[in-house]
Amino acid sequence: MKLVKLGLASILTATVLFAGTYNVDASHSNVGFKVKHLMISNVTGKFDKFNGSFVFDEKTNMLKSLKGEAEVASINTENEKRDGHLKSADFFDAANFPKVTFTLDKIDNDKAYGKLTMRGVTKAVELDYENNGTITDPWGNKRVGLGLSGKINRKDFGLSWNKTLEAGGVVVGEDVKLEIEVEGILAK
Repeated sequence: MKLVKLGLASILTATVLFAGTYNVDASHSNVGFKVKHLMISNVTGKFDKFNGSFVFDEKTNMLKSLKGEAEVASINTENEKRDGHLKSADFFDAANFPKVTFTLDKIDNDKAYGKLTMRGVTKAVELDYENNGTITDPWGNKRVGLGLSGKINRKDFGLSWNKTLEAGGVVVGEDVKLEIEVEGILAK
């Protein structure tokens, strides 16, 4: 039994030696989304304030963990009136649910599986995963680039406000396309 424990400890130690914790560089990252408007066009938006960190193993070139959060009050669709409506109880209810969070469960090839929480509702989600590589920047900082994208149904998270159009259809589509680009800097 002691040999098994020693072996497991050695494996964990070796993994830690090659894995590093990276902090999200918000100035070079984006947490964006796109949703249908009036069934004929798309409205794009993003969260201006977000943070997170992740563990990336350079030896295996694998993402091991990721946690991130966005401040709902920072939602930005380039329209102040619409942003106010999105922050209201009709949608995100920022007063009662100030954060959107994501926690990675696992990576399997080009898929990321994790838990997304909005408006107090947590759901398992599957996203497309892209490893954009590692680099040492001109200032000596180790950086990793990652991409996550996919589609969720906003109603699954309690964002159900809508209006029916006279000609049929609705004001806001149910499907929301997520586009997340993350650049992380190795923590020192």
